[in-house]
Amino acid sequence: MLTDKTLKETNEKRIIDSISTLAIDMIDNAQSGHPGIALGAAPIIYTLYAKHLRFDVDSPTCFNRDRFILSAGHASALLYATLFMAGFPYTLDDLKAFRQIDSITPGHPELNPKLGVEATTGPLGQGFAMAVGMAMAEANLRSRFNKGKKEIIDFNTYVLCSDGDLMEGISYEAASLAGTLKLNKLIVLYDSNSVCLDGKTSDTFTENIAMRFVSLGWNVITVDDGEVYELINKAIEEAKSSTDKPTLIEVKTTIGKNSFLEGTNKVHGSPLTKEDITNIKEKLNIRDIPFTVSQSAMEDFQALIKERCHNLVSDFEKNFKELSETEQEELSYFMNNDKKIDIKELIYNPPEDKWESPRETSHKILNSNVLKIPYVIGGSADLASSNRTCIEDGGNFSSNDYLGRNIFYGVREHAMGAITNGLALCGFRPFASTFLSFSDYLRPALRMSALMNLAPIYIFTHDSISVGEDGPTHQPVEQLLSLRSIPNMDVFRPADANEVIGAYRVIFSKNSNPSVIALSRNKLPILELTKANEVERGGYILYDPEKKANGILISSGEEVHSALEVAYRLKPKGFEIRVVSMPNLERFLAQSPEYIEEVLPVEIRKIAIEAGSSYSFSKLIFNDKYLITLDKFGASGKKEDVYKKFGFDIDSLEEKIENLLK
Repeated sequence: MLTDKTLKETNEKRIIDSISTLAIDMIDNAQSGHPGIALGAAPIIYTLYAKHLRFDVDSPTCFNRDRFILSAGHASALLYATLFMAGFPYTLDDLKAFRQIDSITPGHPELNPKLGVEATTGPLGQGFAMAVGMAMAEANLRSRFNKGKKEIIDFNTYVLCSDGDLMEGISYEAASLAGTLKLNKLIVLYDSNSVCLDGKTSDTFTENIAMRFVSLGWNVITVDDGEVYELINKAIEEAKSSTDKPTLIEVKTTIGKNSFLEGTNKVHGSPLTKEDITNIKEKLNIRDIPFTVSQSAMEDFQALIKERCHNLVSDFEKNFKELSETEQEELSYFMNNDKKIDIKELIYNPPEDKWESPRETSHKILNSNVLKIPYVIGGSADLASSNRTCIEDGGNFSSNDYLGRNIFYGVREHAMGAITNGLALCGFRPFASTFLSFSDYLRPALRMSALMNLAPIYIFTHDSISVGEDGPTHQPVEQLLSLRSIPNMDVFRPADANEVIGAYRVIFSKNSNPSVIALSRNKLPILELTKANEVERGGYILYDPEKKANGILISSGEEVHSALEVAYRLKPKGFEIRVVSMPNLERFLAQSPEYIEEVLPVEIRKIAIEAGSSYSFSKLIFNDKYLITLDKFGASGKKEDVYKKFGFDIDSLEEKIENLLK
């Protein structure tokens, strides 16, 4: 006779086995995927969803829901099977379409909170770092809105990560900051199976993970047997009781559990044979018919979740109504998709001499009354004083003040980018900053911003070889091209204060897609000719001669000033030259053919001037001799000497352009 305890354990095991075999069927049907983690980590994900993760499938975007990030994105089949069993709106046909074109079950998770997917993951370590950003968001919002006994914001952020996630440097960067900030609502479940794609982790990964995380200021809990879900349950309970540290739960699992290939790398990323699938299902007492789902197992799983989470939405709505009108407006901003901020009425006071570094203009905008709002938050990778990104009187985000708007990321560019994405996923309009040449360090996170169609702002200063003495390591050459090549990325390189204002107006007017603004550190004249309202078009006529132009100079950033000076110099020599400012190349290329022809008539010779890769202007200039660009690294020296060495001083430009237009 079965006791209540035995019956309960039998039901739970049936749910776990149903999740793992459903995932195996998906992988087999697609003949593509990762069965090892689906078999090894099913008890982990079951325990989390059944006993801890707070969510409501009928209101999946309830703002106070717990967040779960599958940093080990290759376990997507395991996630979709779990979400299906939990009652999210997936059908068996959706699971059968795993990894097929236009399905809602793609090969790696893609952001869709309504379907239970909180972030796009797959590149290892990105999910881990985004979760840190989410935990930072929760800490900020909790401090902002929870007063007295009222607990309107109190969500946990959970992560399932793999050995591969923890090998990636981004996870170390993010974990270090999370420990420093004492993000106690962050709980990472580490699927520790000692096997990676190419073999045993001992070949490449021998450090003591527990000690590493202890040294970073984390709690560490070890579950020695990942098949015993009660041990996992107790570990999560302990983690949730932490008041001053994030927690890593290392769960020892067997990759490919019950497979002929269990415990080996051969089960990591290749579909199993039909014989092996039959073998697994026999061991688990599951019918050997693809996509067979136990209705009672599903109902039991959903009942466990509903019993625990039934009041999530009603409690949140009740607490929301008790907020003041101002607090309701603020929290509504975070909950809604409309993230536009109108800065058209920005009051900008230029310096008396009308010379100002674009990075300084940026600083003024970030500190304007228009942007003194709690949801604009961000920081720099230990370069705030150089990037000019500090929000004065904004306070510093720390374990002592989660309301601070200035985040000190330290020298952790990659984690900074992913954490910025995590903040954006929780409703903030975050920014992140470093030198343009160092944008390479966070490029994978930039790509994730664009993939998820988020709207963070990346402020990159020191945007030219005019950095000078710091030399080629700090002088960006290929970075603008690299950033412009990212789909869905808005890249601005303004020429002066007017164009900086125009760029920020466009950036803050958007609900979606990330933006880069590349800024000079040098003082530049604020031109009467530049137009803030034209930046939206990407490019416009800055200067037109009185007579018909016989040449057009196209430029961006600092080089606009040089192009204008050359046009003035060549006028007495009989050259009528139009100057076009191009603060956003891709926006210009997206304009109507009529506008492009108006600005750049086909019959007039065009010359591009930019101290960066020639490939940026290959869609506008088809003859290399009309590209005054830089396809080599810079050099260390005075700005003027560097310009002269590479032909970007005014005299050299004048001579070259005169010869080209003769």
